[in-house]
Amino acid sequence: MLALALAGVLSAGAASAQYDDGYYRPAPRRDYYEDRGPPPRRAVGLNCDAVQSGISGLQPFSCPLPGPRPLGARCFCDMPIASFSSPQTAVGRVVP
Repeated sequence: MLALALAGVLSAGAASAQYDDGYYRPAPRRDYYEDRGPPPRRAVGLNCDAVQSGISGLQPFSCPLPGPRPLGARCFCDMPIASFSSPQTAVGRVVP
C-alpha cells in the first residue's frame, strides 16, 4: 500500500502542466493590407446629363437616377420627344 502511495506522489510531482509556450508573447503584427484601412470613398452623383440629337439640333436633357452612381459612369435617360410619340433613350454621364 505504501508503494502505491509513493508511486502516486512521484508520478504527480513529475507531471508537467501543458500550456502554449507563446501565451505570454505579444500578438503578431497585423498584415500590411489591414493597416491601410478602408479604401477612399468615390465621388457619386444622383443625376444623368444626356444629349440627344433632335430636329432642331442637339437637345440637352437631365434625369434623376434611382440611387447614387460613380461620377462619369454611363447612364441612360428616356427623353420625351413629343407628346404623341414614345420616349427615346439618350446616353449620358452621371453628374452631381
